[in-house]
Amino acid sequence: MLLSLPILIFTALGAIASPVTSPKTLHSKRIASPSWNAHRRLEPHHTLPLKIGLTQSNIDSLPSLLSSVSDPLSPTYGQHYTPSEIASIFAPSDESIGAVKSWLHSEGIHPSRIRLSDTKAFLSFEASVEEAERLLETEYHIFKHEDGSENVGCHEFSVPEHLVPHIDLITPTINVARMTTRQPEALKKRGIFTPASASSLMLLPKTNGELANADAVSPTSTATCDQFITPACLRALYQITRKPTETKRNTLGVVELTPQSFLQGDLDLFFRNFSPSTMGEKPILVSIDGGVPSLNATAGFNINGESDLDLQVTMSLTSPQPVQLYQTGDNIEGGSFNNYLDALDGTFCTFEGGDNPNFDGIYPDPAPGGFKGPESCGIVKPANVISVSYSGDESTFPASYQQRECAEFGKLGMMGVSVLYSSGDSGVGGRNGRCLTANGTESVNGTRFSPMFPLGCPFVTAVGATQVNPNATVHDPESACMQVIFSGGGFSNVFEIPSYQEKAVNNWFREFPPPFTSAQFNNTRKARAYPDISANGANYVIAVDGSFFLVFGTSASTPTFASILTLINDARLSIGKRPVGFINPVLYSDLFEGAFHDVTSGTNPGCGTPGFSAVKGWDPVTGLGTPNFDEMVARWLILP
Repeated sequence: MLLSLPILIFTALGAIASPVTSPKTLHSKRIASPSWNAHRRLEPHHTLPLKIGLTQSNIDSLPSLLSSVSDPLSPTYGQHYTPSEIASIFAPSDESIGAVKSWLHSEGIHPSRIRLSDTKAFLSFEASVEEAERLLETEYHIFKHEDGSENVGCHEFSVPEHLVPHIDLITPTINVARMTTRQPEALKKRGIFTPASASSLMLLPKTNGELANADAVSPTSTATCDQFITPACLRALYQITRKPTETKRNTLGVVELTPQSFLQGDLDLFFRNFSPSTMGEKPILVSIDGGVPSLNATAGFNINGESDLDLQVTMSLTSPQPVQLYQTGDNIEGGSFNNYLDALDGTFCTFEGGDNPNFDGIYPDPAPGGFKGPESCGIVKPANVISVSYSGDESTFPASYQQRECAEFGKLGMMGVSVLYSSGDSGVGGRNGRCLTANGTESVNGTRFSPMFPLGCPFVTAVGATQVNPNATVHDPESACMQVIFSGGGFSNVFEIPSYQEKAVNNWFREFPPPFTSAQFNNTRKARAYPDISANGANYVIAVDGSFFLVFGTSASTPTFASILTLINDARLSIGKRPVGFINPVLYSDLFEGAFHDVTSGTNPGCGTPGFSAVKGWDPVTGLGTPNFDEMVARWLILP
């Protein structure tokens, strides 16, 4: 809730009235990271591009507004908001703008130096390091990463106490702006720092190597689905029978973060073997901030594997439905969640958090070979379903960054968009097997479970991974994935449990109390839990760099479920209804009881423990279970 401040009066010449003053108080503190260390003080004459993100109005109402169009019991279910309606609802207040401007003027920042963004979300100005340190009562340092790269930021910063409710974030501060060796020397001398790629968001699929006998894998038989998952196996597992008819009205988007990219030759090879009717099809490229498909047929699995996987799965399961490829970031900086969100919502470029130089690409990119065009803002209407096979450790992102991005996912839900994210491949641990120490930092020796971002956001659908057990058939129950990867699952340390999930999670705590303490995970019963649902994530036969590989990961289960949801939207559109939009309240509702294949075996180890166990009903390994297409589509067709 915003504090009440006196009305600020501006003269015709733009002068600002005497500011309300109050003592400064700590606004935010940097999260310690073993990967970054303060290297040296930043010289006082350098220039910093400061951006002050203003607190959004009515943000506390977001859950109820989203629920009004996504709760199956709501009388306005499915009556989604328009982008202009959403922008109007959440715009920062004139009170916030005036209060922050008044403070800056009192600190010697002349009004002519300050620019208000078109959506009123940010106040931007350039300041010397000396000015910024005085303004924020902090010290700026060059931080050095373990990989040798450098960035600039501070350990903490303060603002006047009365402005805390009006200021959401300030950059660069605790969200440090990275300086890379690829920058022109002129930029380094000016002290303007550009970011590196969002490598912290890369959740790559895993493989146990090239498949030598791919020609022996049948494109139609389901007899060997315990060893090789093909489109035919997925259709049999989840009763996928629909052929799309509403391809001109329906949309499915797949997000890829550069340098991850697909090869058309790999798509053709896969389709020729396992989906002949899809031969010749290409994704619809949406180039975001200079993103382009790869032309390197020898880049290797870690570059071409993710995108090849996502597109081969979605295109084969939904053909002839066109698939949009949101290729995000140039080959110099790469891209992030915020960069692709910019492209979907023009107001997000500034209004809902903008881009953070530590985690996001900043465009235009001045580096040699960088994207020189304008930042991609609002260049494409969001697809009805968006599949994202990337995530990062929650502990590495400041809570303010996560909350602001989460709000955008909620607004996409209000617009009728379903956003799906992979739940992670390290069980209850973080990326690369790291867990948390008692003070919340990451370490290979940590023992506290490390939840993933943005899986804790209550406005995304988190997808876990299952497997067909060895020697089992597609008609037998699956288990949690325990081959090569472990299905990510757990409880957020940032986000509270949403109302739609309370019944299922409380039942799990009551019926299947976990053998772990509060020292190991957030067991308050008040935290957002994930995943929400699962799909197969083991032994996918995928073409990469001209060969076939067996691929594992929630990177596979997420595009699979996205394809199923797209087919459900197709069925609704065919009878004159709208896309399903944000699906979580429906998934957890009584209406969908029995619409899933319950998964009751397997665990998700990590942090020196066996992890949680898959049990009857919802669990933090496989969520509500795997989809039963026939049951789900029948129930969704009943809804308005």
